[in-house]
Amino acid sequence: MRKPLLLVQLSLISTIVLAAIAPARAVDEIQVYNGEIAKVGEWTVQQHLNYAINGRKQPDFPGGLIPHHVLNGTPEFAYGITNWWEFGFYVPWAVDNQGHFHSNAAKTRTLFATPDAENREFFYGVNFEFAYSTRVFSETRFNSEIRPIIGWRKGDYEFIINPIVDVGFGSKGEVTFAPAARLAKKVVENLQVGLEYYTDLGPLQHFLPLKEQEHNLYGVVDFKVGDWDVNFGIGRGLTPGSDRWMTKLIVGTDVNNLLKVLPSARSR
Repeated sequence: MRKPLLLVQLSLISTIVLAAIAPARAVDEIQVYNGEIAKVGEWTVQQHLNYAINGRKQPDFPGGLIPHHVLNGTPEFAYGITNWWEFGFYVPWAVDNQGHFHSNAAKTRTLFATPDAENREFFYGVNFEFAYSTRVFSETRFNSEIRPIIGWRKGDYEFIINPIVDVGFGSKGEVTFAPAARLAKKVVENLQVGLEYYTDLGPLQHFLPLKEQEHNLYGVVDFKVGDWDVNFGIGRGLTPGSDRWMTKLIVGTDVNNLLKVLPSARSR
């Protein structure tokens, strides 16, 4: 288990080092949901690390984080309640371009999906998220996300869409549309390459002008390192309202696998 653990540690360290020398944008989760859920009665853990190699220089609202040079991290924990229902929670944070740490409080979510979605040709589900946000991350303290999941697999290919609706509560709250999609191909066992597309089109009742919308295209690779699942991507912003270049890293495993590794790590 030493080699896989060392590789994961090096991946995390390399992302943090890159964030220290390159621009960033505060985005706590860059991921297309695929309907996979934790095994019944078991926990999973993921660590998200995101930044933009060339980020926007203005905050989204007065007093907000400036995306440039911000490292965003999100530990995520999920528990399988049934073979179609998963509960999860996050504790997101960010480090700004002055090196200051900011907590974004906490988020909870509940995911419903077709059982055994990872092995189905057609699968679907929906994820509901509720968040309490701090002032540098959002103008509204309470926010929610509705994320439908619709996907198809044929042979070595998969196509997944998440037509996401974000809701901010309060006088400054809006309902915005931020669809995401993924097209990937299995190269060999436990290795996929693909494209992921993330957008923020603005309020549902009146989309923003194209130049103010966010459109980001990522080249991604998914692979396994021992018991760890790794998703790494480099993204390009396609509009003036987007960050120019971004990176993302997601490392995850079952908590049971993590508990097996920790005793051996402590013995060293």
